[in-house]
Amino acid sequence: MKNKIFIPTVAVAVALVAGVVFPKIVTSPTVLSLMVQAIAYAIGTLGVSFLIRQNGQVSFGHALYYGLSTYLIALISKYVGISLGVSIVAVIALSGIFAFLIGLIIVRTPGIAFAMVTLAIGQVFYLLVSQARSLTGGADGLIVDIPSTIYGLKSSVYAKPSSMFVVSWFVLVLVVYGVYLLLNTRFGPLTEAIKENEERTRFIGYKTVVPRAVVYAVSAMLCTVAGSLSTLYTAFVSPESLHWSLSGSFLIAAILGGSSMITGSVIGAIVYFVLRDVLIYETSHWLSILGISLILVIVYWPDGISGGLRVGAAKLKMAFGRK
Repeated sequence: MKNKIFIPTVAVAVALVAGVVFPKIVTSPTVLSLMVQAIAYAIGTLGVSFLIRQNGQVSFGHALYYGLSTYLIALISKYVGISLGVSIVAVIALSGIFAFLIGLIIVRTPGIAFAMVTLAIGQVFYLLVSQARSLTGGADGLIVDIPSTIYGLKSSVYAKPSSMFVVSWFVLVLVVYGVYLLLNTRFGPLTEAIKENEERTRFIGYKTVVPRAVVYAVSAMLCTVAGSLSTLYTAFVSPESLHWSLSGSFLIAAILGGSSMITGSVIGAIVYFVLRDVLIYETSHWLSILGISLILVIVYWPDGISGGLRVGAAKLKMAFGRK
């Protein structure tokens, strides 16, 4: 158990140092800006992947928590008079509570029905935000008032790609580590057991609905953290951040990276969103290239990129071990 905590802790320290060094090596504001957005999407993808990994359920509605968080942060700080930093914490907590209450109902629905329910809930909020022009600005979006300091850092830190990359990277690393620690408590094996055989788990005396609702709530909070980072960087929100297509992108990135490893979703998200944005500027056939790439990954690496890397590492270890 000590190794399970010590080794990842060292990896976290190394990753944090790497995040500080990266902007000094890659100085292009365009690349760094792209990476900031990719990191935010990676955290959102982690939320979707966490749901798949622990509940075995696919969601088409997690853009709801990504996009709604951006609007709530903007509206609370504007109309309630709470500072932006406190608003972010409050919105993350509220999204967890809201998702838990919703989860108590919808996690009971199996398979495709669950995916359709999440899609319906997400689209309802998308339409509400799009039509409430007096409050949300409708299709024109809403500008977020960024104060001079947030969490003790000047607002310029969040607007500059190089410094925002470091902030986003730190959040990503700590979030991944937090998920790792959570899965190494009794909660991780319990939810995996429920996913594998819910009836048998219930038979030996465990409640199953509440743990599954907690998984859904945690996945929603991860998407809220992602939306909060995006809000701090862009200082702008629009209904597109609530659209089902973003949920679909999270899901594609999760499949691409694989859910067998916690870091798989992060790898998949960064590869997917960076590759997508690069291809958009290079060719009008970017969707075809992405689709073919996804098919190849699914065929040759059923467990995603992370699964392929794990198999490759195992083969190398065996090869060197024989020598």
